[in-house]
Parts: sequence; C-alpha cells; structure tokens
Amino acid sequence: MSETAIPAAVIPDAAAAPDKLSDNDVQAIDELREAYARLKNELARVIVGQEKVVEQLSICLFARGHALLMGVPGLAKTLLVSKVAETMSLNFSRIQFTPDLMPMDITGTDILQDTPDGRREFQFVHGPVFANIVLADEINRAPPKTQAAMLEAMQEYKVTAVGKPFELDPPFLVLATQNPVEQEGTYPLPEAQLDRFMFLIELDYPSEAEEVMIARTTTGDALPELDHLMHADEIIRHQHLVRRVPVPDHIYTYAARLVRKTRPNKETAPDWIKPLVSWGAGPRAVQNLILGAKARAALLGSYMVRLKDVQEVAAPVLTHRVITTFAAQAEGIGAKDIVKRLLDETDTEE
Repeated sequence: MSETAIPAAVIPDAAAAPDKLSDNDVQAIDELREAYARLKNELARVIVGQEKVVEQLSICLFARGHALLMGVPGLAKTLLVSKVAETMSLNFSRIQFTPDLMPMDITGTDILQDTPDGRREFQFVHGPVFANIVLADEINRAPPKTQAAMLEAMQEYKVTAVGKPFELDPPFLVLATQNPVEQEGTYPLPEAQLDRFMFLIELDYPSEAEEVMIARTTTGDALPELDHLMHADEIIRHQHLVRRVPVPDHIYTYAARLVRKTRPNKETAPDWIKPLVSWGAGPRAVQNLILGAKARAALLGSYMVRLKDVQEVAAPVLTHRVITTFAAQAEGIGAKDIVKRLLDETDTEE
C-alpha cells in the first residue's frame, strides 16, 4: 500500500525504528515495565483473573490502537475499562449503544442558546466521544449508521459535526464491547469497521476458584478506589517510545508472510485455506502486528521485538480480520482455528 493510501493516524512516527535504543530509551522501557507491573497489581484489587485481557488492553493503549472486547454479559468488561481509565487518570465516557441511538448522540450537535446580550446563537455541545477512553458498550446493538459515527474518530482522531471538524485530545482509545452475534437484537459490524480495531479481545467465563473470589470481593459494601499511576502526558511519551522499539528485518518479513497467507485469492495462501476463508486480512493487519509486538516487548521490558511478541499478538490482530465461508461455519471451523493453524505452519517454516 502506498503512503498516500494510508491514513495519517496509522502511519508510524518514523519510516523505521532505530537499530538500537538510546540509553534514555532503555531507561524509559525499564520505567514502563515497572509501571505496567504496578498497573496489573492495582487492577487485581478489583478485577479477578483476566491477566491476558489486561495485557492486551495495555498493548492497545500504548500502541495507539482500539480494542473490541467480545464476551457474554456479566464478565466485567465495563468495570475493567472504567478501572483502567481510573488508574491512568484519563477522562472516561461510556456510550450505551441501543437500536434507537443516533450519530449525533455520539459526536454531539449544535443547540440554540441564549447569549448574555439577549441574542440567540448556535453552540456546539460535545458528545461523549470527546474523552480519552471511550467505552462503546454493546456496539453491535446499534444499526450500522450509528456504528459508523465512530469511524472518523477512531481513524483520524477528530470528529466532523454540522460541517465543522473538532480535534480529539490525545491519548484517545475506543474500547468497544460486543455481544456474540448469535444473540437476538445484534447487528454484525461491517468488515470496514472491524478493521479499525487493532485487537479483538475475547473474554471467557472465569474458573471456579476465580468465580468464588469474585463473589467474595464484589458483594461487600463498596469496591476499593484505585491509585492513579500515570497521567496523559506520560502515556503519550510512552506511546512515542513504543514506536522506537527496534524490529529485526526477519520479523517484518514474518509478519507480512503470515498476513498474506490469510488471503484466499492469492498464490501465497495454502490450499487448505481457500475453501474456508472468503476474505483475508489487509495491510493494516501487518502494521498492527508490528505495533502490537513493539508494545508487548516494551511492556515486558525487552529492548527489541522478538518473534514471540508477534506470535502472541497474532490471534487478537487477525481473528476478526479473517472472514470465514459458510463451508467453514458449517464444519465448525472458526477464524481463531484458522489463525492458529497458520501460526503453527509458519513456525515450521522459520
């Protein structure tokens, strides 16, 4: 894809990461690793289990990506997102998506106001999208027209309302929850909007021990208030740091090769995938694999991206971008199964 075809919001800060981090960057990664450890410990006071989910949310935050949280109601998706915002000292807003929600309910609109001198004029009232962390709760319960109101904000970090552009303050992160499409009253997200989400984060039921602990910790008088561990300026500084994490050349090749195998109409796809996949991942998936790997490496204190980092973020990056055929669905083969097999086969070739 040419640079002119890639929106500015997803183009990395530099053409390529440096071959080696500076001493200041090495120290900054150590600080980020310690901050991430404190974040996990703080969230554990309220959220039982879900360590992998916390890691993937953190990767999205520091990689400037957005996440789609998939799970049945009652798995603490909303609580987790609000507590992440609390620990980061960020402005947080929640949008409850319903079938009658309108785009202006998200972006805001002009309203007629009386001025002190007796005149009347239109003033723009900001909608809930004007926050650092936006929880789009049950996003697939609203029709596509309303879902699309989030696209510009997610991609361009601005909102156009009543013909005027409004910039969103960084950092900006959309965390959308989605109910399984089998449930009544849901609208599947279009592929174009799914591609705007860096990760698909799947939440599963807790174990029996975790469920007992949830009952112990959440049925008391009140949940504990969490400490503020970081501020917006620090998060932005760490986001720039993540972009500077070095990536070896063979990691770029591996990420591109993995994504290209998901495209059934290309010669790079294995024969077994062609009857199972109707649409594969695009170039944005390669970008997100690299950015996610950079963020994971930095959060874990690594000064360079490793193959393991790409492999760990491959499932959340690719699962929602691989669209299965009816034949695959009839055989009970999901996108996650296809991504896992591709990872296994690509590992063998390395």
